[in-house]
Amino acid sequence: MSLTVVGSVAFDALETPFGKRDKILGGAGTHFSLSASFFTEVNVVGVVGGDFSDAEWEVFRRHHINTDDVEVIPDGKTFFWSGRYEYDMNTAHTLDTQLNVFETFDPKLSERSKTADVLFLANILPTLQKQVREQCGAARFVAMDTMNFWITSMKDALLETIKVVDCIIINDAEARQLTEEPNIHKAAKKILALGLKAVVIKRGEYGATLFTDDSYFVCPAYPLETVFDPTGAGDTFAGGFVGYLAAQKEITDETLRRAMIYGSVMASFNVEEFGTERVDRLEYHEINKRFGDFKRMTHFDEIPFERGISA
Repeated sequence: MSLTVVGSVAFDALETPFGKRDKILGGAGTHFSLSASFFTEVNVVGVVGGDFSDAEWEVFRRHHINTDDVEVIPDGKTFFWSGRYEYDMNTAHTLDTQLNVFETFDPKLSERSKTADVLFLANILPTLQKQVREQCGAARFVAMDTMNFWITSMKDALLETIKVVDCIIINDAEARQLTEEPNIHKAAKKILALGLKAVVIKRGEYGATLFTDDSYFVCPAYPLETVFDPTGAGDTFAGGFVGYLAAQKEITDETLRRAMIYGSVMASFNVEEFGTERVDRLEYHEINKRFGDFKRMTHFDEIPFERGISA
């Protein structure tokens, strides 16, 4: 099974109450592909500048991620984002955004990327997402992300893109904004009505919720005493979620639920250190152990309650 992701490959500068990094590897395509690579073969489609060094390429090589479709513009600079977090890690304060080569990003997919079994459209221009979707007609499952900027500025185009995918992964504020519904359950139903098979609504430190036509599933966030850097957590969640699905022969309600847990597992590792540092050196036994932790902390016996009088 193979998976193609189209999204940003970038540099980040980060500052949190626990430290700072002046220039580290980031971007939605990067965080997603690293996470998904633990489950399946990954092709990443993106663009970088001549400042993207061998040290950054080595991160992808270590995880056997195919970067043939990452375009290099030698005289350009890689997309750069700088942000700061206060003790409330749910909100990032953007200090600087330099689109650089990403401003004119035109995804170029090889036959290998076009014929992947599963496709993930990371947060890029909705019209580009739709164009990529149309090139990948053989994909049996297509998921996408978006952001509040596109909901505000290109809502009609975004809705047309949502109609041609199987799943959307967004946060609760975006779901409310997209549907103009304050209740996320009603919001999810409105989004499902566009023809999707599943809607995943991320809720930060409170976990994530899966909605389908026939089911509803809540996945908690893994309890961590310290969160160093939440940047890329959502993309890492998506990588675990979609990567696990790509490794399955069929996608059912049960596989979707397990995928939610794997997504949360991967996101929990991502936030433990800055950028890609923790996921880059992650090992399978750590993933399996934390998956087991999720199972234990959410399991309970079904014992019917009977009202009675104690002796």
